[in-house]
Amino acid sequence: MTDKYGRRIFEEYKYDFKYNPYFENSETQRLFAKIIDLLPFILVLILFFRLTAFQSFLISIPIVIIYGAISESLFGRTPGKKVFRLIVVDDFAKKPSLLRSLKRNILCLINFFPTFTEGQDRAGVWGNAMNFNMYLNNKFAKTYIIKEKMLKEIEGMLEEQAVPAHYTKSADFG
Repeated sequence: MTDKYGRRIFEEYKYDFKYNPYFENSETQRLFAKIIDLLPFILVLILFFRLTAFQSFLISIPIVIIYGAISESLFGRTPGKKVFRLIVVDDFAKKPSLLRSLKRNILCLINFFPTFTEGQDRAGVWGNAMNFNMYLNNKFAKTYIIKEKMLKEIEGMLEEQAVPAHYTKSADFG
C-alpha cells in the first residue's frame, strides 16, 4: 500500500503474547524423534555402503541436519516429529523458513552438550546432576516445537492479539 506520493505505508501490529509452548516429556519426545530421523540414514550407510556404525552415525548427522531443515520448512516437521505429533513453528505459528530451519537444525548440536547443576534430590541428598537443555537451538533460531493440538489454540490467540497500532510512512531516500 502506498500514499499519494508513492511512499510505502506499513501496517504495524503489536503483540503482547504470552504462551508457554513446552509440554510434559517434550525433551524425551524430541530426543526420540531425532533418533527416528537418524536411524534410516545410519542403516542405509551400514547396509549399502558397508560403513561402521560409528562412521554411519557421523555421516548421518549432516544429512539429517539438511533433511530436517528442508522437511521442517515444507511440512513443519520431520518423520520423527510426526510420530510424536510435534510441529516446528516460528513466532507467528507458521512453518519456519528454510534458512531459519537450517539454523535451528545446525544449532541442535549444542543441545547435546550437558549442563551440570548442583542440587538436592527427593531424598534430601545433595549432589551434581547432568542435564541436557533441548531448547537452546530453538531459542537462538526463534522457533518453537509444539504439539499439533496446540497449533489452533495459538493461531486463535495470535489472531485475537493482532491489533493494528498505526500506519507508519517510510522515509523517501531519493
